[in-house]
Amino acid sequence: MFSIYKKEIRSFLSSLIAYVVMLVFLLAIGLFTWVLPDYNVFDYGYANLDTLFSMAPWLFIFLISAITMRSLSEEKKNGTIEIITTKPISDLQIILGKYFAGLTLVLFTILPTLIYYVSIYKLGAPIGNLDSGAIWGSYLGLFFLSACFVAVGMFASAVSDNQIISFVVSMFLCFLFYNLFELIADFKLLGSWDAVVAGLGINAHYQSISRGVIDSRDVFYFIGFDVVFIAATKTLFGSRKW
Repeated sequence: MFSIYKKEIRSFLSSLIAYVVMLVFLLAIGLFTWVLPDYNVFDYGYANLDTLFSMAPWLFIFLISAITMRSLSEEKKNGTIEIITTKPISDLQIILGKYFAGLTLVLFTILPTLIYYVSIYKLGAPIGNLDSGAIWGSYLGLFFLSACFVAVGMFASAVSDNQIISFVVSMFLCFLFYNLFELIADFKLLGSWDAVVAGLGINAHYQSISRGVIDSRDVFYFIGFDVVFIAATKTLFGSRKW
């Protein structure tokens, strides 16, 4: 698994995709946080990073789909998957190696935003007057959310050997699980079941953990979500042998 992980990291860093993803994310988040009207910190009038954590998931729907779309589809299209599978490594190890490589790239993309935390900390009146617990909870929530999106992207990449199809499927599924369940619950058509439907989506658990309180139910949801999609990816990936 570690050999696949290193191969994927080298592949990311030797192509433009990693740098383009990082640049687009940081530029977009920077504009929303500091420049664009109605979103930036100065218009809010108090020190927080709410804009970062509210906009990052929407950007990641697009960017993580772009990162993961080639993970398995490109291997199948180029025929290199046959070379990989001849090595003493299981399908699950191949998938996990690629999964953790994609997640590592996303973490590298998030890390520079810690500069924003330092800046907001200094802008507080008095200095340091901000809810650090909620901010660190939001970072943890963003990590879990990213892990879910990478798992979805891996699954979408196993669906087809066409990267564009994988990209579109990944974006659709990420949007569905992030926001669609909550939109359905907002119609208030199911009575007491509305909360259950909302809880099926990622956003409800992301918002919960972003309050700075680590609830085991949220953690189990994220871990379970990843396990389900990685298992589904393994099933699709293994179907080539049928």
